[in-house]
Amino acid sequence: MGSERKDGPERKFASDEGSLRIHQAIARDMGTAILTGKHKPGDLFEGEIEASERLGVSRTAYREAIRILIAKGMLESRPKAGTRVLPRARWNVLDPEMLAWMFAGEPDRAFIRDLFELRGVIEPAAAEFAARRRTDDQLAIMDAALAEMERYGLSTPEGRAADQRFHNAILASTHNDALEALASSVGAAVSWTTTFKHRKKLLPRDPLPDHQAVHRAIAARDTAAARNAMAELLRLAFADMDIALNEPGA
Repeated sequence: MGSERKDGPERKFASDEGSLRIHQAIARDMGTAILTGKHKPGDLFEGEIEASERLGVSRTAYREAIRILIAKGMLESRPKAGTRVLPRARWNVLDPEMLAWMFAGEPDRAFIRDLFELRGVIEPAAAEFAARRRTDDQLAIMDAALAEMERYGLSTPEGRAADQRFHNAILASTHNDALEALASSVGAAVSWTTTFKHRKKLLPRDPLPDHQAVHRAIAARDTAAARNAMAELLRLAFADMDIALNEPGA
């Protein structure tokens, strides 16, 4: 698109992209540029030949990158009309990969609020259902996740993975297929918001007691206490995030 042609030097995608394949790396960079507002809804991308030559990649790789972004609702491509950025309302903002792109830089404050509001609708109800319906095996998964969170801490990848498992186990314990389908998005939101807080070099209060309170209520099959404990966990987590966002340089 016009603004894309004005970018700096050509970006070469090579072996330094690590585990990402070339088309995935292109999609990541283009997606991040859209999320950060560099490319705005309605903007038209340049043609496939021009773009692939500028980026130093094959037309096939570029085409596959565009397909990824179309699948995420960020772009549409029409014959003769070209490839255009779609309105934000069309984006699949809960896609785990899109969340990763968003939190790779400085996430949008309004979107973080939206994420926590969504979690505030879903997770307290899920905790209530889990207290009513969980099995002993599912409770054991939560036990193990809490033990790993305590062992490793949330500043480590291992601790954050355990945090995801804890929240995913609660969703699984609802025995509600629609809620369980949200596990990957909720888990990604949990992981990336926590990563962002620790990336800011903050030492926020220890959230483990908040998780333990949720666990105790679910273990006791106390539905009201489970709902309230999860709501309080999210309230405090959002307060921590607000501190991170207001830190100088955020």
